[in-house]
Amino acid sequence: MIAQLTGTVAHVGASAAVLDVSGVGYRVLSTPAALAELRTGQHATLHTHLVVREESLTLYGFAAASERDTFETLQSVQGVGPKLALAMLAVHSPQALVTAVQAADRKALEKVPGIGAKVAARLLLELGGRLSLPEQDGSAPRGDGRDQVVEALVGLGYNAKAAQAAVEKVASSPIQDPEVADTLRAALKALGGSRG
Repeated sequence: MIAQLTGTVAHVGASAAVLDVSGVGYRVLSTPAALAELRTGQHATLHTHLVVREESLTLYGFAAASERDTFETLQSVQGVGPKLALAMLAVHSPQALVTAVQAADRKALEKVPGIGAKVAARLLLELGGRLSLPEQDGSAPRGDGRDQVVEALVGLGYNAKAAQAAVEKVASSPIQDPEVADTLRAALKALGGSRG
């Protein structure tokens, strides 16, 4: 498995880049956001996932390891292949996908071309508790899903302070991943309709 490539950007296209690693050019498919960060001649590192098919070997590359990990998790859902997983990451960041799944926001998933109501429902069912926010600074204690609930509330348009207060009100102790959805519902009730 090729998990990471570091080299010089030889070419950037609309859907892929070519990374020159010690004289070998690797064509790497990626999201528009990741490709927009690359410049020809630039030294770059991409976190990659190799998809092996009978007739082809295809590399998918991402700016962050968390994006690659999300890409791999998405493909574990029946009916989601690498192209659809890449399309999902082109529309939503890993954090936005976690928020959508935790909040059971089917409409957010249906914004991705190729995802209809059935696939969105399957994604929500199969990804619950399996997608997680990347740990960047270690500030969120492991096994405490309160930060996920706050993030989901902020994503729904609530003020960060109000969201934090609502979560503290309904969950005084750390919450586990399976309790995130219930805590989110309780926090929404506590907040009522007030956003701002």
